[in-house]
Amino acid sequence: MSKSFETASACPLEMTIRRAGEGITRAPDGVATGPFLVQMLLSSRTDGEMTAMRAFVDPGVVTHWHSHPRGQLLFVLDGVGLAQRDGGDVIEIRAGDSVWFAPHERHWHGATPASPFSYISVQCVEDGTAVHWMEPVARTGEPP
Repeated sequence: MSKSFETASACPLEMTIRRAGEGITRAPDGVATGPFLVQMLLSSRTDGEMTAMRAFVDPGVVTHWHSHPRGQLLFVLDGVGLAQRDGGDVIEIRAGDSVWFAPHERHWHGATPASPFSYISVQCVEDGTAVHWMEPVARTGEPP
């Protein structure tokens, strides 16, 4: 049975299998420069529980600036992406790479203009949320 973006359980009481392609939905508006698809693997608003998702991002689409109260782990599945922490360089990331963003570290990530990008992200809930969304990334000639 497919669970929606909001209802994938963070702490199932028994073994749970999420099949490839099951429960894929569009990410909420206002979190990236364009639409992208997500498959929620774990979803919670309970402090201390994890959330996890698989994201499928089209070329050139990047998230807005955001942070996570307890940090975020990205694992790149496919394609070529970009990631930047506030004040840092834009770094290219590829399949097999992992990226750790520290708690409250303002950052963004997304696809290069020439490649789609897919990844798994894992983060922990604090004060009922796993992410704090901010403004769009300014495009001032640097990639993307």
